[in-house]
Amino acid sequence: MSDLYQKSKLAFEAAKTLSLQSSLQKNAALIEMAKALKDSETEILKANEQDLLENPHLSTALKDRLLLTSKRLEAMASGLKEVADLEDPNGHEIYMTQRPNGLKIRKVRVPIGVIGIIYEARPNVTSDAAALCLKAGNAVILRGGSEAFHSNQAIVKVLKAGLARSLISPDAIQIIEDTDRTVVAEMIKLREYLDLIIPRGGAGLIKFVTENATVPVIETGVGNCHIYIDKDADLDMAKEIIINGKCQRPGVCNALEKALIHEDIAAEFLPLIAEELKSRGVLLKGCPYARQFLPELEVANQNDWSTEYLDLIMAIRVVESLDDALMHIAKYSSKHSEAIVTNNYFTAKRFEAEVDAAAVYVNASTRFTDGAEFGLGAEIGISTQKLHARGPMGLEELTTVKYVIEGEGQIR
Repeated sequence: MSDLYQKSKLAFEAAKTLSLQSSLQKNAALIEMAKALKDSETEILKANEQDLLENPHLSTALKDRLLLTSKRLEAMASGLKEVADLEDPNGHEIYMTQRPNGLKIRKVRVPIGVIGIIYEARPNVTSDAAALCLKAGNAVILRGGSEAFHSNQAIVKVLKAGLARSLISPDAIQIIEDTDRTVVAEMIKLREYLDLIIPRGGAGLIKFVTENATVPVIETGVGNCHIYIDKDADLDMAKEIIINGKCQRPGVCNALEKALIHEDIAAEFLPLIAEELKSRGVLLKGCPYARQFLPELEVANQNDWSTEYLDLIMAIRVVESLDDALMHIAKYSSKHSEAIVTNNYFTAKRFEAEVDAAAVYVNASTRFTDGAEFGLGAEIGISTQKLHARGPMGLEELTTVKYVIEGEGQIR
């Protein structure tokens, strides 16, 4: 029996009892897990240092995702406590009705069961995913990338130690140690024990999982995010939003990757924003029209428009109209987060209505697409699909529903 199969079976059994635990019991377990994280800082940071030493080839953005510090560990522990403070969705009655025949029908939220999380180079996801799944009443099977192998192992060991001090079985959190891709191929077909798979990572990982899984999948993460600077935009505001969206943390999925500039303001705005971005180390690429205004821009080829850089790189296109911008976004968007800067009410409303994405912004940075920033607490990921969950996935999105029907002997 493989390690994956054994751990999946343990998680399956743990999910049965976890689904019956009270909110108080789950919250107490989360607090113990937070304490364990803080008490084991030295051990976890040492493991993380080993991961960084073994992966010198990673890009700057990926190293930033992988890096753990005392401050980031403190944030992870705080995140566990914040999840404990969130309202438990389980048992929540969505609606109740009484039929003419006397049947009382209630629709209530219940756990999904066993959730598999497949992710890359983000050790903080280990604690976030475990906490959210547990609070929503689900067992979780974690399969992290090889880059964060030591960090993930250390974190799960500590979290399970915290669970051991609570009334919840440590088997509710499992981690797959084998980082070979064949294990992923096996995991995403394990319908006997897994109820849902959530891949978090690059386009390649998500494509592989969605095309090969027989377990239901929720797509998350890929963010080819655009900003359209309208002819009626406040250019100072547009500058600040672009700088924040591109430079504040370029290696995350809600960072800006493409800027679409209306031709009426290109002559004034392009040199301004190019200077600001270049001073911050951003490599700029441009379409032929943009390079008429700024010949020093690198040439943006066809692949650039669909690429999620996750780095200090941005491609710029000058567009002739709002229609032109909307067509470009419709063609290349990953349906994550899209933004417009404009002072024209009707233009803003049209952008809101016509852009098909999980989050649509008017005069604000795409960097806000985040469960905590939306007031949902921690998140399991940003869903870019349309069924079941879309946008930041909090506790409610980690539950499903069932109908409870109470009668007095009615027959049909």
